[in-house]
Amino acid sequence: MPQYVIEREIPGAGNLSDAELQEVSKKSVGVLKDMGPEIRWLHSYVTGDKVYCVYLAPDEDTVRVHACRVGIPANRISAVRRLIDPTTAG
Repeated sequence: MPQYVIEREIPGAGNLSDAELQEVSKKSVGVLKDMGPEIRWLHSYVTGDKVYCVYLAPDEDTVRVHACRVGIPANRISAVRRLIDPTTAG
């Protein structure tokens, strides 16, 4: 299944409390359960004013539907073409 990186512009994201992050995470997981196994959230990186989420989904539209149902932005959705890490160096 294709992998996507979703950039979400959320002012003050890095200052959200554990409780606030838990609340939005629970809502996201609930929507994912309703949408079925065709979309999976792998993990997210929280920065100062953005959250970068990594998802598996059949297409970009499915990612957008999820964001809309959760009520969170999906400002940029990028399909992952390749994955590299230190082992790529040989």
